[in-house]
Amino acid sequence: MTSALGLLDWSIIAIYLAGTMAAGLAMRRYVGKVEHFLVAGREMDVSLGIASLAATEFGIVTAMYTAELGYKNGFAGAIPGILLTIAIAAVGWTGFVIKPLRASGALTIPELLERRFGSRVRLLAGLVMVLGGLLNMGIFLRVGGEFLTIVTGMPMRYLEVTMTGLLLMVLVYTVLGGMLSVLVTDYLQFLVLGGGVVLVTILVASDAGWEKVVAVVASERGDGAFNPFTSPGMGPAYVLWQAFSMLAVVLTWQTYIQRVLSAKDPETAQRMYTRTSIFFVGRYLIPAYWGMAALAMLGARSESLSPIHVMPAYLARLLPAGLLGLVVAAMLAAEMSTDSSYMLSWGSILYNDVIRPLKKGPFSEKGGLLVNRVIILGIGLFLLAYGLWYEIPGRAWDYLAITSNIYLSSISVLLVACCYWEGANKTGAIAAIVGGAVSPIAFLLSGLARHVEVAGLASFGLAATGMLAGSWAGRRRKAG
Repeated sequence: MTSALGLLDWSIIAIYLAGTMAAGLAMRRYVGKVEHFLVAGREMDVSLGIASLAATEFGIVTAMYTAELGYKNGFAGAIPGILLTIAIAAVGWTGFVIKPLRASGALTIPELLERRFGSRVRLLAGLVMVLGGLLNMGIFLRVGGEFLTIVTGMPMRYLEVTMTGLLLMVLVYTVLGGMLSVLVTDYLQFLVLGGGVVLVTILVASDAGWEKVVAVVASERGDGAFNPFTSPGMGPAYVLWQAFSMLAVVLTWQTYIQRVLSAKDPETAQRMYTRTSIFFVGRYLIPAYWGMAALAMLGARSESLSPIHVMPAYLARLLPAGLLGLVVAAMLAAEMSTDSSYMLSWGSILYNDVIRPLKKGPFSEKGGLLVNRVIILGIGLFLLAYGLWYEIPGRAWDYLAITSNIYLSSISVLLVACCYWEGANKTGAIAAIVGGAVSPIAFLLSGLARHVEVAGLASFGLAATGMLAGSWAGRRRKAG
């Protein structure tokens, strides 16, 4: 099979890639300090924060796993987005946790935790955050490459070289410009991505319509298509786990928090959250609709495909020349913004909370920038080694959710306790970190067995129990 991309398509893609590289590289001249590299000098305003967070949190992997949920679970597949919208709006409105976090002046969450719980907790928190984050983003390249090869009709043997080339481009401007390059390119990518998503949705709606999609989904998936409590692979425990996870994401997921810490002040961070909240409904519901439309229009032919590949196969049939190039450019924008931000996010934790505390004496600004750049290059190599060979044994969303729980459960408990509970101590913090990581890691080692929600809920339960019991034991030991 040859590529479906024509000259016009390639021209659109080339113009977009050239523009992104130019914008990203232009920022390198403004990076003179580690603070510029990691949090953009804390000068991010609300509009840039909204565009950057929205662009970062809509990657190709987002469209793929959400469309898979729509294909398999119908409208119920959008329940994570609904819960996330509620969580981010509530946190933005109240300032819960993020206000004291931004006001602290810390560069990362573990840095703040050290002030309350000590250096060992900072190191352990940093390690568990990096582990969960890198395993989480480890599938981005393969899933993104599968989308691009299916939509464009390129042979699958080109997947590795295509995604390697894309990652190298992202590495260049991220390594040189850090958070400044990420914010500027995110803004450009947000515009391209927004146009592409709207265009695809209009084409899908014109082709499949609304009533036909609803009717087919109801016929094929039953009542569970509209009710997450009865939908296959979901249920009450699953929804409860997602509710805990979405709140923890808003409070501690590093790509969110890096923008909170880059904001001019706590109020800017709060406004960014409240105004971005509605985006997350569309982030889940729109690709889920694409997946449902693929079910309606491909019918029995979809049964021969992996559920995660049905949506791109449908778009490959739907998109004409020219528009295909624009959509591919939009999805490249999604992939690049996500990859750059995630690499910088986990790199900042590794530098600030693992490497720097172990060094006797501080790094110079020049030395710190060099170490950060080497770390990001190392993360890029990890993505190539892990991301292009690991095969997801279950639903992509379940993998992403459970890997994130390696640290979401414990760090969210620690952060709430750090900000609001005077009785929390180091013993409780360590017990929470260990307890929160046990069940997700065990679940992953088991090969993603059934009942992922049990492992997820156990993670939060063990983290909270560890904090409470450990803090009580720590106080008793100190009193004795």
